[in-house]
Amino acid sequence: MTLNRRSFLTYGAGAAGGLLLGSGAVAADVAGQPEQRRSGHRESNPIAVSTYSFVRWHDGDAPAIEQCLEYASDWGFDGVELLEVQFERWDDDYLRGLKRKALELGLPLCGMSTHQSFMRPDEDERQEYVDRAIQSIERAYLLGIPTIRVNTGRWGTSGTFTELMKNRGIEPPVEGYTEDDAFEWVVGCFEKLLPVAERCGVVLGLENHWGVARTAEGMLRLKEALDSPWFQFTLDTGNFLEDPYEQFEQIAPGTVHVHAKTYYGGGVWYEMDTDFDRVASMLRGLDYRGFVSLEFEGQEDPRVAIPKSLDVLRAAFAYDDRQA
Repeated sequence: MTLNRRSFLTYGAGAAGGLLLGSGAVAADVAGQPEQRRSGHRESNPIAVSTYSFVRWHDGDAPAIEQCLEYASDWGFDGVELLEVQFERWDDDYLRGLKRKALELGLPLCGMSTHQSFMRPDEDERQEYVDRAIQSIERAYLLGIPTIRVNTGRWGTSGTFTELMKNRGIEPPVEGYTEDDAFEWVVGCFEKLLPVAERCGVVLGLENHWGVARTAEGMLRLKEALDSPWFQFTLDTGNFLEDPYEQFEQIAPGTVHVHAKTYYGGGVWYEMDTDFDRVASMLRGLDYRGFVSLEFEGQEDPRVAIPKSLDVLRAAFAYDDRQA
């Protein structure tokens, strides 16, 4: 019998159970109830919430990260992803405080979203973003976070982000340069980050997020060029504006983290009617067991929309008996 990872674990658990039961009659009785869930059966992918989901708070300023952690725990999330730009400070005491708070609430800090802008013609400017990204990796390490969302940046020729969204994420290169130039800059920057990521044990999860990473084709080109287990993908359900499911399928095998966007109350820039059942089925087919992190990006009160979104994701990403 050939055992893959899942069947090996199932077989091992069953064999151990037989040894502990001792009696063949009792063992047969348990074995005769295959529909009964065994101890340790996971109900679904773990569902986290990004603190980004709280930025459009109604009736006052968005809550501090510590408060976001409390809400996440009260509402029943399995983990929290931090948005780095929401940090009140950058010192180690502050970061250790967040880590301790999450521990007290029983919440893993499963990811951190960071920002880079490597599509800059000026080498010194690119290096500044590399230096910032190194700090981000080291912050994640201190916090015990295993993966961070990274970007390629964009040309910036669209002006505002609203204008970029009107153009569906497409913008012309800076005059005198090409997409191939940007690709080489981005590769060079990530090559500087990979040794730090490996040393810290933090996987760089490139998100489909405009620029060179606007399409699955661009993302796969970068992954092939960098060829490192420390450079993988963060799949965002809201950022492929053309043929999203076909593009999800292309990057899914390299995905280590998922952003699931909801838009209750209407999207701020746009909204997508994502079939989360379809996305979940695709990921289950690849044995994806990682976090699905909610990014609420609508205009409804987050206190209503976030728990409602959790219910939707719980249902979509639940394992059925075939995955038991």
